[in-house]
Amino acid sequence: MSFGPKDVLNRNKNLSKRVDVDKINLENVTVDDLRFDGKNYSRYINLQSLLENVSSCQISDAYNAISKRSGTIQSIKPINNQKVWGSIYTAETDCDDWGTSALAIDGAGEGDILFFKVHGEDKAIWGELASSCARDNGIKATVIYGSARDLDALLYMDFPVYACNFCPNAGSALGLGSLNEPIEIEGMKISPGDFLFGDESGIVVIPQELFGQVMAQTLLVKIKESGIISDISDGKTLAEIVGLK
Repeated sequence: MSFGPKDVLNRNKNLSKRVDVDKINLENVTVDDLRFDGKNYSRYINLQSLLENVSSCQISDAYNAISKRSGTIQSIKPINNQKVWGSIYTAETDCDDWGTSALAIDGAGEGDILFFKVHGEDKAIWGELASSCARDNGIKATVIYGSARDLDALLYMDFPVYACNFCPNAGSALGLGSLNEPIEIEGMKISPGDFLFGDESGIVVIPQELFGQVMAQTLLVKIKESGIISDISDGKTLAEIVGLK
């Protein structure tokens, strides 16, 4: 394999560089810019600069301003209170089948977030071993519309997990579920490649076709809220700022 000047330049790119919030430029960003591909350096850096400085609440507000939808699934909560974002790899199975989890780990790409729709909550389809394997495979997080287990380990692992519930028991390695196909949860349609952001407040799912619009609106929300915090520090009350007084 031969390497040209562009390859050398890309290798030397500083992927840790960040832009101040008031200088972020999100022109033409897409969900593909969540990953650096050698050609999207500016879009990647600006997008990371935004996502590191916003919350699920701000993204939900931005999505609601565009679509009149929250993007949230209230029953899914953070297990270990870690922040994560990325594109979704979906899976669907029954709660007695943790084997589909193992297959999903192998099927997902580096930087993906696994999103499981699970039928039933009385058995867990995810735990310590699955988290360890997924993390080592480059998967960023797991979201479960169902149950997880091994909280004694998950609470202290550097791998974000979100779930509706938890329990100590699991099913079997059946591998009978579906992988990377559209799913529907509580009336929300989720497709492979959609964007997910999660933190201590919960998760927000954004359709990939609206990603750029929502990110631009999120930046506006962030800048506006920063201004409000500054006004409060200067002595104004929230009621005054929002025009109630």
